[in-house]
Amino acid sequence: MPDTTPPPPGADEQWEQLLHQWRGQCAAAQPQPHFYGRVRARLPRATTPPRPLLPQWLRWPAYAALLATLVLVLSGDSAALGSGPYDARPAASPGR
Repeated sequence: MPDTTPPPPGADEQWEQLLHQWRGQCAAAQPQPHFYGRVRARLPRATTPPRPLLPQWLRWPAYAALLATLVLVLSGDSAALGSGPYDARPAASPGR
């Protein structure tokens, strides 16, 4: 069962005074000299992407050729391969 007793009168004010006292003791944090300059100097080096192996204008035709090859391979026309039960050669008759 939770404790239902009300807080003592003035407890909130005591907490507020304590927080204000702590805030007054802590000075505003300041970065070391030249900190932002060092950060800015590192950013361009860290964010440059690695150079791709192939230029963009050469990759798009390669993707198109790969897709066309994939469509031809998966088209389902096994007669061009010359294997399987649907071979293009005529079957020899057993009586001859």
